[in-house]
Amino acid sequence: MGGQPPPHALDMGEWNYFNYFTEIEEYFWKKRGAHLLVSPLDWAIMESWQKAGVPLDAALKGIDRAWESYQRSRRAAGRPLKSLAYCTDAVLEAAEEQQEASAGAQPKNKTDRREPFERPELRQYLRRNAELLQKSAERHTGESALATLLCDLAEKLASLQSLLDGPGRLDLEDLERRLTILDEKIHAALLTNAPEELMLKIRREVDGQLAKYRRKMKTEQLALVEKQYSQKRLLDEYGLPRLSLFYFC
Repeated sequence: MGGQPPPHALDMGEWNYFNYFTEIEEYFWKKRGAHLLVSPLDWAIMESWQKAGVPLDAALKGIDRAWESYQRSRRAAGRPLKSLAYCTDAVLEAAEEQQEASAGAQPKNKTDRREPFERPELRQYLRRNAELLQKSAERHTGESALATLLCDLAEKLASLQSLLDGPGRLDLEDLERRLTILDEKIHAALLTNAPEELMLKIRREVDGQLAKYRRKMKTEQLALVEKQYSQKRLLDEYGLPRLSLFYFC
């Protein structure tokens, strides 16, 4: 699993995973029989699967297995499965099985050369996120270092629109690399500048939500979920978006 590339590196030409999160979210809703908002913990878990390179169909298969196991257990007792944390082991196991089964498989021929995203929509996506960065900077002018960095990143994000103006096929891999670098700069800045009280609050939240799942999750999986949860909560607190094309929809 550790050496497998993330989903977007598997086939950038077709970009089959742009709806990775919404597909899992909707599938889990159907399993629970209720259209409930996915919790920050569930979102962090989905992101940890995406970061680990778990294919979408393996994630759904793992959810099926975990659901069946839960239904057979005494703890179910008519109660719906509340969190994707229960599905983690089954999902990773399904992904490992799929990786082993596909080892040595020949790559599929690509016949559809259309770009997966409309360029006007990509421009709007970049422009909207640049505006959100700028607005957050204006709200946090008291934190001069953070505000300055957010303004700088907003300008860099807006400048990426020039990549969409070329006549040739858009290099999505290069655009995603650039967006990922900006995402990482935002996360680093928030960790450096966020008040200690806020970080403590988030730490208590994630510890409380993960308490009953710690025995089911491996150490490296826990660490990744904790990291993703903290990143999402910090972004929410500062009103900042994720920039990666995985969040383009």
